[in-house]
Amino acid sequence: MQLNVKVYSDGAELSAMKAIAEQENIQGFTTNPSLMKAAGITDYLAFAREAVATFPDRSISFEVFGNTPERMLAEAKVLAGLGEHVAVKVPIIRATGEDNTAVIHELSMAGVQVNVTAITTLAQVKLAVAALEKTTGGIVSVFAGRIADTGVDPLPLMRQAAAICHTKAQVELLWASTREVFNIVQADQTGCDIITVPPKILAKLQKFGTDAETVSLDTVKTFDQDIAALGFSIPVPAAEKQ
Repeated sequence: MQLNVKVYSDGAELSAMKAIAEQENIQGFTTNPSLMKAAGITDYLAFAREAVATFPDRSISFEVFGNTPERMLAEAKVLAGLGEHVAVKVPIIRATGEDNTAVIHELSMAGVQVNVTAITTLAQVKLAVAALEKTTGGIVSVFAGRIADTGVDPLPLMRQAAAICHTKAQVELLWASTREVFNIVQADQTGCDIITVPPKILAKLQKFGTDAETVSLDTVKTFDQDIAALGFSIPVPAAEKQ
């Protein structure tokens, strides 16, 4: 299947990133504090420097940790200095509910590639796009998967978000919090420029284009293999044995 959307890998395990980088369709990487916690990262900058050195020509997004504008600005400048393809992730709002548009705008005006993250509403998309300098551009990350987790179809919002983002030529829309392989197709169909995907879902990309009958047969074969490995059996009365 030919898709226009760019596929990034979402994670913070360098060994997994190296393995995934061998796939031709992986064009960049994203990380976040939760992924780093899960991966057991204890030295953020050491990890970031090694990742940039390992993938010097690919986009990599690293997130600020600060919760005040001054701290975020200072951290962002450190992260941006790690490499020319680094995008600095700044949440659209802080835990207080206040927006970070002033921070985003100042960084963008200074030429920092900002990945505006944690977006879930069209109002936030508009704030993010407005804050990004048109010559610098940036990434607007909408958490489509988290929207879907609330029981709401994210597709209408993603289509509208794409239209808003594309009013500035250098601004890209990213589908975040991917839950399944089909989200890649949906991201492509709704006009997203990028989708970031966890390694366990990227591993399923090899199934693209497989016909449904083959999927059914492979499923039954897997059941049979697991049954054999477990040694399970259901006792059947002698009179009913065939």
